[in-house]
Amino acid sequence: MNNAGITRDGLILRMSDEDWNDVLRINLTSAFVACRAATRAMMRGKFGRIVNIGSVSGVVGNAGQANYAAAKAGLIGLTKSLAREFAAKGITANVVAPGFIETDMTAALGPAVKEAVLPGIPAKRFGRSEEIAATVSFLASDDAGYITGQVIVVDGGMAM
Repeated sequence: MNNAGITRDGLILRMSDEDWNDVLRINLTSAFVACRAATRAMMRGKFGRIVNIGSVSGVVGNAGQANYAAAKAGLIGLTKSLAREFAAKGITANVVAPGFIETDMTAALGPAVKEAVLPGIPAKRFGRSEEIAATVSFLASDDAGYITGQVIVVDGGMAM
């Protein structure tokens, strides 16, 4: 499971090359490096489960997060490519794309932002990390052996 993620938010006209590169390096390149290493071992065992943690931003985009959305969308493309390359070898690859989840990252948003976001979430609440963990656990289990190349969005209905 790859769960690296940082933000360096800003409008694209003001986004520095450093902020762009840092987010792509941490959120996408690190997952590529880890997947490359893991699939070598998984191929020897003819079994494996890859679960990459994306974001609803990688599915729908988000103003002020061009770098973050691009990295998470890239993670989806990487995962789908892995799924195609390794499915016949008993290795699955999927993405869990959370929406707003109660974490340190969303705690920093402040009450005004949270109040503005909640009306756009049909469930009318932020998700819990346990809900993401349960989805990851399922995708890593034998029960999900025929699921590969998929993006499971866990966002309370926000992106539907």
